[in-house]
Order: sequence, then C-alpha cells, then structure tokens
Amino acid sequence: MYLSGIADEAGSNIDLQIRATKELGWRHIEARNVEVNGYLKANLHDIPETAFEIVVEKLSRADIRVNCFGSTIGNWAKRIEDPFDITLAEVARAIPRMQRLGTKHIRIMSYKVREQEDQMEAERFRRLREVTQRFLDAGLQPVHENCMNYGGMGWPFALKLLENVPGLKWVFDTANPIFNDDRSKPKPWRKQDPWEFYTQVKPFITHVHVKDAIWNMAKNDADYTFPGEGDGAVRPIIKDLLASGYTGGFSIEPHMAVVFHDASVQASEEVQYQNYVEYGRSLEKLIKDVKRELQ
Repeated sequence: MYLSGIADEAGSNIDLQIRATKELGWRHIEARNVEVNGYLKANLHDIPETAFEIVVEKLSRADIRVNCFGSTIGNWAKRIEDPFDITLAEVARAIPRMQRLGTKHIRIMSYKVREQEDQMEAERFRRLREVTQRFLDAGLQPVHENCMNYGGMGWPFALKLLENVPGLKWVFDTANPIFNDDRSKPKPWRKQDPWEFYTQVKPFITHVHVKDAIWNMAKNDADYTFPGEGDGAVRPIIKDLLASGYTGGFSIEPHMAVVFHDASVQASEEVQYQNYVEYGRSLEKLIKDVKRELQ
C-alpha cells in the first residue's frame, strides 16, 4: 500500500506538486495537469515534448515516481458521438510517456452521459475494448473511474462495462457516488451509495481516489470535506481494503480548494497548497487509526 495524490490540486506548477509531495514524505504523484517553465498548463499527455522532458528531469531529480496518469481519455468532457480518432491520438501520446516514466496505470473513462435514454453502449464498449487492448499490449494497465460517465451511472453500468471490456480494471473514487444520480433505479433518481458501489466493483479495484463530501440539497451540490468527515464511506472502505490485503495506492483528490471540472471553485495558490498537504496528513492519520483497529 502506498500514498499518492492528484498533484495539480496542490498547484499547477510541477515544482509545487513536487514540493507538496516531498513535504508529505511521499514518493508518488498521480499526474493530471502540469504547468512548467512558462508552458501552458495541460494534461501530461498533451504538453509539448520539451515541457514533458523538463517534467521527467525534475521528477527524477526529486526521486518522485508517477504512479498513474490522470488522462482525459473518454472523460466527462468527451462525447461518444465525437470522432474516435480524438481518443486514439490521446492513447498514442500517452503510451510512450508512460513508458518513459515507468508508469503502469492510466485513468480513463467511458465518455459523457447522454441526455437520451440510448447511451450507445455498443459503441462505448467497442472503443473501450480497443483502448484497453492498446494499453495492455504496451504492458500498461488502464483503470476506469466512476465519475460523470457511462461507467459512473451506477454500479450495474460499471459491471456491464467491465464484463464487456476484458482486462479493464477500476479506480474507485469514494466521493463521486455522492453527487452522481443512480441511473440504475427508477426516476426520480436518488444519489448513489458509495459503500454499495464499492462492494460491487471491489474485485476489480487496483487504485483508489480518496475524497469525501456531503450532498447539500439546498444548493444541489456537494460540500467537500476531509477524509472520513463526509458520506463517502472513506474509513470503512479503507478498512475493508486493508483487511483484504490491498497493496495498491490511495491517491488524495481533496476538491476542497479547487474542483477540476468546476472552474468557479478556486482558491489562492497558498491556500490550495496548504489544503493539499493538510488533506494528505489527515489521510495518513485515518489510515494509522484503521491499522490500529485491525491489529
């Protein structure tokens, strides 16, 4: 078991991301967006080659490894109706960069949820099979996140996706069920149950995103909290995984100072950095307490 974090929540610049990781005493970063030496912030598989090589050098000098690419492949901003070439180009850019960094996992999704009842399942499965096979052929493991995508519509959709995409594994996000409708149930949809979703996909989990939240009905949005203080079942999930011999990563994604898919939620650079470090320490304490309970 190891600890990591989606480091752009500590700051956009790679130097800030490395500094936060070192301050926590961790050796892993889950890389998503990166800004370096004046180059515009972009996903690690999209920044220019020169900028990527600078990132590689800085990480190497700091002895920090990238445990997972937080890619934009098939994410909630991509429609299943969009040309598949967009996805394949991202895959082609990601593979050599993962190999260069020695990174084995890449987070992918299953495209934005359609407003229509028809979710074009066959096309989603076809695309994800090809994407998954390309990564597997390169010795890399794609992991699907339950977010605002087809596989995140409820655990039955997740299992159907896994059944139809051999070799795909799961990165479970503890808080995403809190703000996602359970579309496997009749309307009006209620929000999903994190523990229920977790128990269904547990056999496929190889990585975990730790964030926590409480659904605020008054504002129709989630209020993000420190791990274990919300309704994400963070403590019981971590306890159950550790009791089962889990050896994968726990990667923090605080969302308290910045929300990746909501540009209106922002904070000063210093507040963002300090929140990230405090969140990491909070997770460390929670895990220490859980391990004590398991003794």
